[in-house]
Amino acid sequence: MIRFDSVIVGSGFGGAVAACRLAQAGERVLVLERGRRWNERTYPSVTGRNWTFDVDEPERQNGWMDIRWFKDMAVVRGAGVGGGSLIYANVSVAPPPATFERGWPRAIDWNELAPFVDRVGEMLEVATIPEAQRTRRWEFVERGARKLGHSDRFSSLPLAVRFDADYDPRRLDDPQDERHAVTRVNVAGVEQRTCVHLGECDMGCRVKAKNTLDLNYLAIATANGAEIRPLHLVSRVEPSGAGWRVLYDEIGGGTRRSGSVEAKRVVLAAGSLGSTEIMLRSRLAGVSAKLGHGWSANGDFLTPALSEEDADPTVGPTISACIDHTDGAEYGEHIFIQDGGMPNLLRTSVGSWHSRLPKRWQRRIQPLKDWADETEPLDNFMPWFAQGIDASDGRLHLQRRWLGMFGPRRLTLDWDIARSTSTIDAIVRAHSDLAKATDGKPLVSPTWTFFRDLITPHPLGGCNMADDCARGVVDHAGRVFGAQGLCVADGSIVPRAIGRNPSRTIAALTERAVEHWLAD
Repeated sequence: MIRFDSVIVGSGFGGAVAACRLAQAGERVLVLERGRRWNERTYPSVTGRNWTFDVDEPERQNGWMDIRWFKDMAVVRGAGVGGGSLIYANVSVAPPPATFERGWPRAIDWNELAPFVDRVGEMLEVATIPEAQRTRRWEFVERGARKLGHSDRFSSLPLAVRFDADYDPRRLDDPQDERHAVTRVNVAGVEQRTCVHLGECDMGCRVKAKNTLDLNYLAIATANGAEIRPLHLVSRVEPSGAGWRVLYDEIGGGTRRSGSVEAKRVVLAAGSLGSTEIMLRSRLAGVSAKLGHGWSANGDFLTPALSEEDADPTVGPTISACIDHTDGAEYGEHIFIQDGGMPNLLRTSVGSWHSRLPKRWQRRIQPLKDWADETEPLDNFMPWFAQGIDASDGRLHLQRRWLGMFGPRRLTLDWDIARSTSTIDAIVRAHSDLAKATDGKPLVSPTWTFFRDLITPHPLGGCNMADDCARGVVDHAGRVFGAQGLCVADGSIVPRAIGRNPSRTIAALTERAVEHWLAD
């Protein structure tokens, strides 16, 4: 029996938007999410536990972050209700208009997508960091741009963070104390507090200043009747009568229990790797031969620099400013430079351990906690981050290990850096120029210098959108060619690298797509 109009697989920037808008339209919506439901009391930054999601044993390890290791490429993904918004660095930047000049369906251009980009910004209540709260890293980016003559390319980034304009860390002896966070109600009627520069954006913001999707889109979805089931790992989909059957395992506590659910519409929103793998395992007749092709790492690259002065990388929002070289005029490639923060794991681990002790023991080891709070082992590191327009020529497919004959078929990535090397080398040059302009020494990772290995938190492609089945897997609204009622809404449908943080583009594409689904 079909109990739902739509089953959505995943709850990130595609799934959360789809759940919200379909539920608001009166549909019976179910969201299946492989990860847990997290909150400010269960984040790894608070408990010191449950850091990893293991795709081989998710019933035993279903924690915060999933890192997939492929040949020459590692991919970082979030796991939980809210998807990638749990671990991303808050950046909600619009794609440049030039993004859509080639490689996209004819129906998608900047003018078409712009209203939906704005809608996402309103829902996530994006804002730039207030002047009084600009971090040392923000100052490094501004100074580097100015010294290199690129001031016209510099700007603060729009962030999905709640700021208090009256908070001024320069005037406080204890600026990171949580008592300075102000409680306010967001657009979904959910209470959050304001940013006090804890520097733990990627690990779970303890004051809920980060506008993760569980606090807005998903909150509105549940208020309109949507059901969210965490720890449900979907394996494949299959046609069933007038709709679709979704097959999954309930995971947790060391066990798996198989189940299925049927719906008129299924929306795959499990991310570039997740949705592509589900499609590959489903082996649906008539699906495009382009399935798995056109994968991109979005040109992500990090270069730390050793500076002569404090950069305070563990303080404040993870990313706050940018230098826009996406026109290719300065470095010959389309690149987008940013600062990049990192958490103080020493302070976090001692703090979480201290908080779980009985009060009498907390008092006894308070000096240790005070020392950890005051110790900043990374003070002189300035992380330079970037995205770029890479070749977008990777391929995801299923393959057995052991000479291709034995064992289960696993998701495999064929990735050849050859056509993307010039993009990464341009980023390295830009990072090196900025490090030197700010009296620092760039420390280019030997994994790139010697092995040409990369890591990305922004995987794109695999179920690329196109004008027809010969060129892509889904149409301009994420509808799978040849499979009526099956849609995809996440980074896997983005047909080429954006060269900027892609979350807002993914959410805007989904906002637009839902309107088309409801009109069908």
